[in-house]
Amino acid sequence: MNFQVTVLKILVSYPEGFAVMADLKRDMAILATSGPDWAERTKRLAARARARHFSDRLVERQNGGWRITVNGRAVLESMEARRTEHETVEKVRVETAGSRVRSLPQPMERAKRRRERLQRRREARERARAHAS
Repeated sequence: MNFQVTVLKILVSYPEGFAVMADLKRDMAILATSGPDWAERTKRLAARARARHFSDRLVERQNGGWRITVNGRAVLESMEARRTEHETVEKVRVETAGSRVRSLPQPMERAKRRRERLQRRREARERARAHAS
């Protein structure tokens, strides 16, 4: 269930709730190696709901990726809203206008940057071959 909570949390952070598999895998790897805090948080959230991704229609497959559904958003909100009497409310640090957090590039921007990077590599290889001859 921790995996499912992590997927929901990742998808809800993307525009329109859609992420391609490569982005999902990357984000999951980052969260999985971020320390025990994330694991504990997902365990707490998972204990609040017994839902499954595809059979409960929380997530749907589309165009090589996954999209969170309206049901998925509702389940995630209900997991985050419920607290047991033993849980403490987590304090959220508010960002001031001067300390903006840079958002992740959107899929189209990432694709464009990747194409440009590959093009630069090709050109560098061609220059190296020309100088080697």
